[in-house]
This record gives sequence, structure tokens and C-alpha cells, in this order.
Amino acid sequence: MPPVSTDEPQTASSSTSRASQRLRTTMAATRVSFTWMGVRKTLSQEQKAQAADQFDAEAKYVSASKKLLDTQHPQFRAVTGVRGKILQFWRSQTLPYPEPGVRLIPQKEIGRFDEVLGEYRVELNDAVGELDQVYSELRSAARNRLGRLFNASDYPVSLRDEFAVSWDFPAVEPPNYLQQLNPALYEQESQRVQARFDEAVQLAEQAFLDELSRLVEHLAERLSGSDDGKPKVFRDSAVENLTEFFDRFRRLNIHSSDELDTVVERARNLMNQVQPQQLRDDAPLRGRMASQLSNVQASLDGLMVDRPRRSIIRPTRPEAT
Repeated sequence: MPPVSTDEPQTASSSTSRASQRLRTTMAATRVSFTWMGVRKTLSQEQKAQAADQFDAEAKYVSASKKLLDTQHPQFRAVTGVRGKILQFWRSQTLPYPEPGVRLIPQKEIGRFDEVLGEYRVELNDAVGELDQVYSELRSAARNRLGRLFNASDYPVSLRDEFAVSWDFPAVEPPNYLQQLNPALYEQESQRVQARFDEAVQLAEQAFLDELSRLVEHLAERLSGSDDGKPKVFRDSAVENLTEFFDRFRRLNIHSSDELDTVVERARNLMNQVQPQQLRDDAPLRGRMASQLSNVQASLDGLMVDRPRRSIIRPTRPEAT
């Protein structure tokens, strides 16, 4: 029996290692945090007991809460809308990292990132100020809706300090002083960080694959076939979202997978200079694009199936003495 070749796993492993090292040397960790007023409050034990009595139930088996403010009010929705824009911007400028609440940003983009978030902070403060102007109206409406469940102590005097955004750049590398104090522990921490960056490579690949697959599949489905004999309707965003993806991939790509780079380039060349209205007006172009996008989708499906399953082994921390 001929020996089993191990070239492919070694290639995948070395590719991951190189990409992981690029991440460690060119990226920084970033975290975005919010101070956000809770709009739901659990009922008191007495109130839950009263509610349980209505159904002949035991209070300890009943869970209930009340909604303090109308979150559908235009001023409240404006505040949550700014939060959504902040989160969308943060994710669009960063890559995933296997630690909750932390993502990786190119070090050269930190200045612009900080500047844009500063602008969003001003926008959030302005939106909160406008919300605070109608706060008494919202509180009065809550009093009417909640009846005996209304409790004035649930409400702050003002909303201006109840909503805020902050961001920082936490350290993910082991501290240098540890190398002098305990070289063995420093080495363990270094291995743990390396394992996390190896996993970050996988997470980035998977995120790009999933997003491109979703966008291509959606556009291909909209361009193929018909509804009641008429071409299917699609929004401009079906094309624009792909253009935005290609730009983000160019900025954040860590070149960990030649196959992924090739498929993305195929899709980019296919969509180059194509405008949504062209696809609506030119039936032959529409058909060709649908067919070629389906081929791209097949390649993406193959990447998802054949993608190497690289085991990430996290070093075990020694027990505290």
C-alpha cells in the first residue's frame, strides 16, 4: 500500500500559520461597549402573586415583566437606530476574534475608526437629547398603560446619562513582564494567543464564505426564472451589497486561502461595471449573469464542503497554586 500523502494538511497548516502571524502583526483588538437603559423590569413578588391568582397558579412558577417605555416612539427608535449604525460600522471594519465582544481591526485603520465612532457618539448624544425632550410624554403614556403596575421609582430623572457608547483596544498579547517573572507561563500564554489567532483565521474565512454565498445565492435566485411570466423583482441593494462586500474583502482579506481569493475574484470580475438597471432592461445579460452566478455559488459550496477542518488546540492553563 503506498504511503498516504500529508502534503495537503501541512500546506493548510502552514497557510493558517502565516495568515495568523499576519493578523498578530498587522491587527489590533477593538471592543465597542454601550450603556443602555433597560426598558423592561421584572414585577415585584406581590405583583407576580396578584397575576398568578388570576390563573390559580403559584407565584414562584410565574415570570412576568413590564415594559417601561414605548420603544416604537420615533425618538426612541432614532436612538436605537444610531446604535445599529455603530454596530454595523464596527463589524464592517473588523474581523471576528474568538473572544466575546472583541474583533480585530487593521492597525492602520485605527485613526479613522476612532474618528468615525466619535462622530457617531455625537449623533447618539443628539438623539438622546431629543428623546429626553419627550421623556415626560413617554412617562405619562407609560403611567396610563401600566395602571397600578406603574412605579415612578423605575424611571430616572433624565435620560441623558442612560445611553452612551465607548470603545477601547484591549491587549490580547501576553504581557512582556511575564517573560521575566515566569518564562514557562509566558510561553503557555503565547501558545494560547497563537491558538486564538489561528482560530480567528478560520472565523474570518468562514465569515467571508458565508456572506458571499448568501449574497450570490440571493442575486442568482432573483435573476433566474420568473413570477407569473414576468422577471422577478430585485432591489438595487442586491447588487450594491456585493460591491460593498468586495471592497471590505479587499481591505480585510488576510490571504489565508488561495481558493477563496480565486472565487471572490471571479465573482468580482463578473459583477464589475454591472448596474442594477442593466439587469432589469437586458434579458440576455440577466440570463447569463444568473447562470454564471450559479457557477460561482457551486464553487462556494465546494469550498464549504472541502474546507480543511483545522483543529484548534488551546493550551490548558495550569491550576492555581
